[in-house]
Amino acid sequence: MTTLTTAAAKTEAIEKSSIDAKIDAKDDKDEPRELRVKPIKSGTVIDHIAGGQALNVLKILGIAGTTDATVSVVMNVESSKLGKKDIVKVEDRELLEDEVNRIALIAPAASINIIRDYMVIDKHIVDLPSEIVGVVRCQNPNCISNTTEPIKSRMLVKAKNPVLLRCIFCEQPLTDRIAEYLI
Repeated sequence: MTTLTTAAAKTEAIEKSSIDAKIDAKDDKDEPRELRVKPIKSGTVIDHIAGGQALNVLKILGIAGTTDATVSVVMNVESSKLGKKDIVKVEDRELLEDEVNRIALIAPAASINIIRDYMVIDKHIVDLPSEIVGVVRCQNPNCISNTTEPIKSRMLVKAKNPVLLRCIFCEQPLTDRIAEYLI
């Protein structure tokens, strides 16, 4: 039995704890090769996002092309749980509870991984609270929460996967297109 050196132990820990997405590509000789999304030193990895929803997650986080943050996005990767999934890595940023709740609205199966010094120090599955306040506007244009009244929208979570919301004021349901109604 051999002992690992400190550098080797760190490398092994990085390989075991990092969340890497494999992407098939072709090189100049038309031979398949593998590209990897590099592990991040610190930040947040959002995994198990339903395929095609990564751009909505970026919108929720306020990340646009003009941001200074280093962001890696992998879309439509094979997943045994979801069929296809997306992954978002945001370096040097840990998400706030409000951001996690917003992500849960469009990615109810997502897992949030907090990375520090290349190690996963916290991992949890998102969970929708029973009530969402001021995050999603009601799709009913006549709802009191959509008028000039100073009232925040309030949605009850009736189902978590797929997400079903119901406005507490007018009882209008909201099932699909939730990303369009995010405030």
